[in-house]
Amino acid sequence: MTRNEFVKMCSLLGLSLPYQSILASCTSDNTVSSTDFQGTVLIIGAGAAGMTAGYLLNQQGVDFQILEASTVLGGRMKTTTDFVDFPIPMGAEWLHVKRGVFDEIVNDSNISVQTQTTPYDPNTDTALYKGQEVSMQDLGFDIDQKFIGASWLDFFEQYVVPSIQNNISYNQVVTAIDYSGEKIRVNTSNSEFIADKVIVTVPVKLLQNSSISFTPQLPKKKLDALSKVTVWDGFKAFIEFSQKFYPTAIGFDITPESAGQKLYYDAAYGQNSTRPVLGLFTVGTGTLPYRQLSDNALIEYMLEELDTLFEGQASANYVKHISQNWNEEPFAQGAYVYDQENWRRVRTLGESVNDKLFFAGTAYTDGEDWSSVHTAARSAIQAVNELAR
Repeated sequence: MTRNEFVKMCSLLGLSLPYQSILASCTSDNTVSSTDFQGTVLIIGAGAAGMTAGYLLNQQGVDFQILEASTVLGGRMKTTTDFVDFPIPMGAEWLHVKRGVFDEIVNDSNISVQTQTTPYDPNTDTALYKGQEVSMQDLGFDIDQKFIGASWLDFFEQYVVPSIQNNISYNQVVTAIDYSGEKIRVNTSNSEFIADKVIVTVPVKLLQNSSISFTPQLPKKKLDALSKVTVWDGFKAFIEFSQKFYPTAIGFDITPESAGQKLYYDAAYGQNSTRPVLGLFTVGTGTLPYRQLSDNALIEYMLEELDTLFEGQASANYVKHISQNWNEEPFAQGAYVYDQENWRRVRTLGESVNDKLFFAGTAYTDGEDWSSVHTAARSAIQAVNELAR
């Protein structure tokens, strides 16, 4: 079963295609178990999965350290606040499941999550798809919500980071993991770390490109899954205009469906702002030609594309733009595992090795869902539970 087949199974509960989310009821229980584990844990990566794992281990009183290759935390939740007067998510953007996932991550009934989100209005929000006006539900936005005055990164910085920030070491590019002995040795470009358990959360593209060597080699089953899994290219852009002339979203038909996705959307939707911003989200072949163009050629191409749809209004109202090519990020090298991947292959990616190496992140799940922040967080919950049994 591919992720799309799983999505279609969930559609019996009321979802539609092509931009479809997974219902929370289609996932397993995500509670955190208590533990008597007394060892030390190294977490590779300070993205959604790595931060969630560290946060939960901290709650359990487990000694842990997070090794982050870059100079900042967040991974593919990258957000900028200096483009307009509300946060612009250069990576992960929507909440694709019910808000209860915030409580799963925080794991503390005494904390009330105040992060604001808003769903799309089925009565008033419209989209364009193949030149026709359709509802946002027709594009699959049944449960998806936009963050208001915040982003996924803001949520983590407010509720997760304060309790783990002293345990994060930056500029630690992991090059080798030796789990052949009783203790695990992790080498970076400038240090060596020793631990009892390791949680690997790096994007799967880095493992495909052998950025980290393992001693002994990872099991053949996992290596086979790594060699066969498809990671989509990823690109995002945002354009500010002097006035709004577009609907809530503009969907595009990319064929075959497994090739990619492309969507323009109202990035300012629900924000306390009067500044019109249109976002572009593309993965797979949808990223072409955007990620291959120079900055000047990029905006010319986008404005011409929008002018064709909206009778020259894009060029007439253009103010400025920004873009993000995820293929060029050294510690991402792409977007995420594509939607049509075989779920068994994804499950194999998420399996632990020798009760020493554990995997968490958008690509390392139980195979029921993948490639979203909530799946990364839930995979971290599962890894912590397995590690600490």
